[in-house]
Amino acid sequence: MGMTMTQKILAAHAGLDSVVAGQLIEANLDMVLGNDVTSPVAINEMNKFDKNSVFDKTRISLVMDHFTPNKDIQSAENCKQVRTFAKQHGITHYFDVGNMGIEHALLPEQGIVTCGDCIIGADSHTCTYGALGAFSTGVGSTDMASGMVTGKAWFKVPSAIKVVVTGKKSAYISGKDVILHIIGEIGVDGALYKSLEFTGDGIKELSMDDRLCIANMAIECGAKNGIFPVDDITLEYVNGRSEREYKVFEADDDAEYDSVITVDLSTLRPTVAFPHLPENTKTVDDIAPESIKIDQVVIGSCTNGRMEDMRTAAAILKDKKVADGVRVIVIPATQKIYLNCIKEGLAEIFVNAGAVVSTPTCGPCLGGHMGILAACEKAVSTSNRNFVGRMGHIDSEIYLASPAVAAASAIKGYIANPEEVSL
Repeated sequence: MGMTMTQKILAAHAGLDSVVAGQLIEANLDMVLGNDVTSPVAINEMNKFDKNSVFDKTRISLVMDHFTPNKDIQSAENCKQVRTFAKQHGITHYFDVGNMGIEHALLPEQGIVTCGDCIIGADSHTCTYGALGAFSTGVGSTDMASGMVTGKAWFKVPSAIKVVVTGKKSAYISGKDVILHIIGEIGVDGALYKSLEFTGDGIKELSMDDRLCIANMAIECGAKNGIFPVDDITLEYVNGRSEREYKVFEADDDAEYDSVITVDLSTLRPTVAFPHLPENTKTVDDIAPESIKIDQVVIGSCTNGRMEDMRTAAAILKDKKVADGVRVIVIPATQKIYLNCIKEGLAEIFVNAGAVVSTPTCGPCLGGHMGILAACEKAVSTSNRNFVGRMGHIDSEIYLASPAVAAASAIKGYIANPEEVSL
């Protein structure tokens, strides 16, 4: 019986010839990730184990991104604890204010994760790295602690859903619209503990930024991971960037899938997820004009803070003004992206339009800082979750959308079709 991409990667890292869905395995890890929220818990667990060494100082990444620059005393103490730990153990990949970024944008950009890797991270959106043809998934802080000490983790091998992508994207369609469409079709538990395995001739229409966005939100339909095949676009991205030799895995022709989903890119429309679940999707054609007036727009996060996202938003905002009463926060996902926004004149476009541009941080996405919502306020966000109270008050509302929809909405003051704004 054939194996899926995910199953092949897990088998290789477990030292097995083959694995089947539901099998329990122990796999060697290529990277263990933590941030300023989850790493202190893992460090405390290591202390409980009375373990004072890590398996490989080059295979651990600690990224201070959720509450940095520190918003209060507790976040400062958390970062201090991780900073001390990193120095004590000589952690190669430690990122703090000044050389940091949002973790799931930073690690691929820096070549710290690559094709064929087996990766765990104490953050649910660690599934992002499947865009590179890697197996990556989120775990709890205790599993992170164990991974840092042993370099291993146990998994139940997931079954898979095949997602066949066809057609060509039209203007203003991005990876965000693809994944929101999928989640809207199958629901937030439609892929529970399964691998979303993307394939089809439409894959070539998806840029690396599109793929990173799509894989990032695999968890939002319950998936264990999302994974893309390694093609010329992938190799162009990793060659000269990856710090380690990579390995390409391909699904067998006779691999078994629980179901097959087809996504025709040519038929997709800009899509918005209404409160309070990512599955509550509507296209812009289904939203009455001026019906959803907004108070805030956030363009950024580990989902949509990459360079293509910045360029898309800037192209719409150029020579225009943010609507009265709307706060717009733009957050480039890494320092490199931030610098490129300055070099390309995008930062000037944002500021001239009436937006603020922040240093890289998760900030408002999780209701941490840099844009908390008050009661009854509505926000359009390019982030990945819109649960009750996710960005602030429990009576606030979050509408998930692409950078194009977010920028258009910022100009209009209500959820808007980017096609209408750019006319």
